[in-house]
Amino acid sequence: MTLKSLFYTLFLATSFYGMAQQNKPKEVLFTIDNTPYYTDEFVRVYNKNLDLVKDESQKDLDQYLELYLGYKLKVVKAKQLELHTKPNYINELQSYRGQLAKNYLTDSKVTNELVTEAYERMQKEIRASHILVLVDENASPADTLKAYNKILDYRNRIMAGEDFGTLAQQYSEDPSAKENKGDLGYFSAFRMVYSFEDAAYKTPVGKVSKPIRTRFGYHVLKVHDERANRGEVTVAHIMLMHSDKEDPEENKQIQQKIQDIYKKLQQGEAFETLAQQFSQDQSSSMRGGVLSRFGSGQLSSEIFENTAFSLTPEKPLSAPIQTQFGWHIVKLIEKHEMKSFEALRTEIETKISRDERSRIITESMNEKLRKKYPLKRQEKLYQTVRKAITDKVYTQSWELPADMKPYQGVLVSFDTKTLTGEDFLNYILTYQKQNESLKPLSKWIDYHYDNFIEIQLNQYYDSNLEKEFPEFASVMDEYRDGLLLFDLMEQEIWQRAKTDTIGLQQFYDKNIKNYQWKNRYDVMVASTTNEAVAKKAHALLKKKADAAQLKAKLNTPETVSIMVAEGVFEEGNETLPKTVTYTKGLQPIVKEGDYFYTVTVNNVLPAGPKTLEESRGRVINDYQNYLESNWVSELKKEFTIQVNQDVFTAVKKQIKK
Repeated sequence: MTLKSLFYTLFLATSFYGMAQQNKPKEVLFTIDNTPYYTDEFVRVYNKNLDLVKDESQKDLDQYLELYLGYKLKVVKAKQLELHTKPNYINELQSYRGQLAKNYLTDSKVTNELVTEAYERMQKEIRASHILVLVDENASPADTLKAYNKILDYRNRIMAGEDFGTLAQQYSEDPSAKENKGDLGYFSAFRMVYSFEDAAYKTPVGKVSKPIRTRFGYHVLKVHDERANRGEVTVAHIMLMHSDKEDPEENKQIQQKIQDIYKKLQQGEAFETLAQQFSQDQSSSMRGGVLSRFGSGQLSSEIFENTAFSLTPEKPLSAPIQTQFGWHIVKLIEKHEMKSFEALRTEIETKISRDERSRIITESMNEKLRKKYPLKRQEKLYQTVRKAITDKVYTQSWELPADMKPYQGVLVSFDTKTLTGEDFLNYILTYQKQNESLKPLSKWIDYHYDNFIEIQLNQYYDSNLEKEFPEFASVMDEYRDGLLLFDLMEQEIWQRAKTDTIGLQQFYDKNIKNYQWKNRYDVMVASTTNEAVAKKAHALLKKKADAAQLKAKLNTPETVSIMVAEGVFEEGNETLPKTVTYTKGLQPIVKEGDYFYTVTVNNVLPAGPKTLEESRGRVINDYQNYLESNWVSELKKEFTIQVNQDVFTAVKKQIKK
């Protein structure tokens, strides 16, 4: 999610709630420079955001009115500064409208049917083989028939007892068939073109399909097996990242360390504790290495996924594996069945929009629009226009007639829209490169006329969405305000907080108590579950042994007895024993849980203020909040605000019901 999306997500969804308000009478809640703002929008926004805010003060209606008023003041200021005229703003608004309109420009009934079908198919994977005879989608009837007869002959031979794989190897025009005998392996929904997938799921295991036509040509397929989808899995991992210096020696040490950790696990030490101490995946290490559940294809490492799915309750731990990110040890936590229909719905819809299935939806929508907007075509002008189009379109060398007057009359009309013969000829000039193999010319012209009409119908329908759907208009209004507000905040607050070095320094100096280090320790921590090993480590450290010497003396190729961590750690860090003291030097052995710790404190950095550089991110964030708070106060002075308190009292009673 982008920063802008995060900023005004709360405002985008509010309009849908408003449709449930049953057209209650609108009353003016407040005015800003005599511009009215109504109760229905305030109630809608408050109720929608109620479950999304954690700050209880924002649920208080008096406090919320202040927030809402501040929001509207900023929008007014943005318009005063003419931010809504900026090209970037206009382009982004148009882009969002295009995305939102997609939900209205498709046939929802057909889409729902295809989504349901895809989900049912995703429950299992099919293994199949095929034989392919290539033929272009726009091939001549003679070439199409020739290809069909070939594939039909192969199918008849299979049905008569010949081996499918042998025929695929000999005759299939899929190059890979020479080696795999046409075997495509296991696949599920969306992995093949839709017509092929359709045949695969409708053909019983062990059976051979009838000839299938796809954009590649004709196929015949045999289904060998089907299996259940493997669902999702929850695992934990310990990760050591590759050296960012691409240093072979350092990477070798990293590999040795992951092997040492693996041996510790095999010796019975706790996975969660080792993950907390050594895993470099900061997002999961403090949770004992546990990752969010995932399914096939959701991670960027196939090796990691396959390893995770191969684990079982009987064998829950993997040996170290290497991915593009580093080394991992993976532990099975739980296996989950496939996600529910509702959880997968959005993902499936996105896939359908990029799939051959989208043609089915488009065709259905076009049919609906033709019924919604009946077409009236002037046949005489249409024939005149057709005569102006020559077979030069096949070489993309056709040009508009020198005299366009004969084509300027109304060719076709629907609703309030009229299109001229000239409009159609200009379309042909632009799109003559498409389907250049479609013949004869009369068929090519009819094909492009249908496309022309469908484009015009969809554009007209799209341009009228605000009139057709009040909720669409409402969402667009919310987005306009949110986008304006983001640009205003970027200009007036966020950039200023980053670039106003003097103001930032002054704010830091005034609030330095908020930016403090706890006690920190520059230490070497040796940990083991064996008390005798801990004593040996302590003795070696007395003799000033370093980490490498410690591991060389106490670990063997077969057994990792001790692990060592070095660095500067803040008080409370999981790597440090809770009993570590301020005393420099070697400290007594301590036991916490199952572990014995031997700690050498090289230096103690007492609690104290962080420098501005050390706390810059947090200081900038706090400074932004400070600037915004003061800025809203200034805006209240700049504009004339009048709140209708009687109306607000009535609104509070309405909401509390």
